Amino acid sequence: MFEGALVSAPGIPPAEALAILRGMLLIRRFEERCAELYTLQKIRGFLHLYIGEEAIVVGAMRALEDDDAVVAAYREHGHALQRGVSPAAAMAEMYGKATGCARGRGGSMHLFCAERRFYGGYAIVAGGLPIAVGLALADKLAGRRRVTAVFFGDGATDEGEFHESLNLAALWSLPVLFLCENNQYAMGTALARHAANPRLIDIPAAHHVLAEQVDGMDVLAVEQATRRAASAVREAAGPRFLELLTYRFRAHSMYDAERYRDRSEVAAWRKRDPIDLFVARLRADGLLDDGTLARIEGEVAAEVAAAVNAAEEAPLEPVEDLTRFVHAREVP
Repeated sequence: MFEGALVSAPGIPPAEALAILRGMLLIRRFEERCAELYTLQKIRGFLHLYIGEEAIVVGAMRALEDDDAVVAAYREHGHALQRGVSPAAAMAEMYGKATGCARGRGGSMHLFCAERRFYGGYAIVAGGLPIAVGLALADKLAGRRRVTAVFFGDGATDEGEFHESLNLAALWSLPVLFLCENNQYAMGTALARHAANPRLIDIPAAHHVLAEQVDGMDVLAVEQATRRAASAVREAAGPRFLELLTYRFRAHSMYDAERYRDRSEVAAWRKRDPIDLFVARLRADGLLDDGTLARIEGEVAAEVAAAVNAAEEAPLEPVEDLTRFVHAREVP
């Protein structure tokens, strides 16, 4: 956990500062509502919440361009929302409705939107890493100045795909930005219990990939680090790796009894809630007052409520479309 001073906000235009806050609040309120809907069995299957980690995706997405590609893991609701997937399309996907961003076929762990170059949502741990390498290779071969940003958790660093992906990205000097969301636990296993070297920042050096460790609870620190790394990647300097130290405030999933963490540990991390830290910083810099905060909260609440209403009313795919997008049509 970082204990140093937070990056200051006075240099940020007020409208941008409030947009950052709004982005984090939208993710938080959207997921809180998803948790409620899950208990009502409106949302089924698995549900992994990002609550506590919002600063990472909001900060990182600000440093990426619209033409860049984004690949995420299964805790990806916030990534989809920040990439521009509407709350209505995301919520409909959670419901399994035809108006969802993946036509209701992906659900919580497989949000997808080709228009926004958001390529999942992968339920397999580390499954998105080779996909990111492939996207970056295609861009390099085509001569496009794009970055492929891939988000993954600390548990993915134990997988063979992780090392293979770093190795190929470095070997071929591919434009991949590896963003490790280190929330200290791979499901219910603490980092020190599954990694011989819990300093994940040390691993990329074995593959000749430059790396940096960042306070993942500080949205501005994440943005600045991501902007530096993405700029280097875009200028054909090869891949970069950021270890973003963070913490999930909720259980691994809605099925998780969460008996593996001490309450004191959770409480200590909650004192560094990324939204609370940013609100306090904006107040100190004279960029936020009670009225503005209440207005933003009201707008976010209305947007989430509208998304839920739309999902409730949206249709399911007809049964006759069951094999659509699965089997290729026969060619005469």
